[in-house]
Amino acid sequence: MYRLACVVAGLAGAVSGSVLWDGRLNEPAAAADLGRWSWESQVGSYQYYIHGTGEISKYVNLSPDFKNPADTASKEGIKITIDETAKWNSDMWRTELIPETKAAINKGKVFYHFSMMRKEENAPNDQMEHQINFFESHFTEMKYGLNSGEQGTSNPNLQWWANSQSQWKAPLEPGVWHNVAYEIDFDGGSVGFWHSTGAEELTQTVPPVKVSPSSNGADWHLGVLRLPKGGGATTPEDWYFSGVYIESGPLTTSVSGPGAAAAGSAADVAPAASNSSQPSSRIYGGPRRA
Repeated sequence: MYRLACVVAGLAGAVSGSVLWDGRLNEPAAAADLGRWSWESQVGSYQYYIHGTGEISKYVNLSPDFKNPADTASKEGIKITIDETAKWNSDMWRTELIPETKAAINKGKVFYHFSMMRKEENAPNDQMEHQINFFESHFTEMKYGLNSGEQGTSNPNLQWWANSQSQWKAPLEPGVWHNVAYEIDFDGGSVGFWHSTGAEELTQTVPPVKVSPSSNGADWHLGVLRLPKGGGATTPEDWYFSGVYIESGPLTTSVSGPGAAAAGSAADVAPAASNSSQPSSRIYGGPRRA
């Protein structure tokens, strides 16, 4: 029986993709290590510069309690917090991490994986527009809350947007993990949406739609940007992320994901174009109107 289990595990691994960049933060083990990154010393898995003026622990924290329990390849999950101090280059509330890698995460067909969840405590404000895990060109992203120009006073749905339109939605209920993979074909000009909840395997929820995918390999923002709105609540918001990685090849549908990989190191991966340049003076990830 044990031998059969080993064979099955081996076959499963054989059809999984190759991890181009691993953002599961199994190393380092403390959020404070994000502060080691700078433009002069680009170390670690993430660029960390889009945040407020407080200590790192005010905006980013790691813990086994913050991950999807079904994500056995991650030691810890990431809690990202936005509050009225979390302003960067604008009046928007935002805390974001950007992959630090020379891997070709902006070439060919690739899959951007992550799981996300919210709790009842410090719940997101559904009256405000949130842009989540987005590219700067906004060709694909998650959204939550009442979007700009939308009718009504609130919107409790988590949405997947592509080509400036909502393509999928579901209520963002407390304690429910939403597992996502963006299926991005940079050469073919399309993006599809894979989704599941809890421990369920990913399924293709929305087939690829035509988009104009644009990325320099350093402009995918893991985290949350909340647009300003007059009279908006000032209560902090906590967002939880788990199982963050980018792969090529066959899609890994298991929430546990492939084993931790060292593919994100500069020595082991093919280079992407212009993915370590400093940000321009424009506001990164600014609002995009449909």
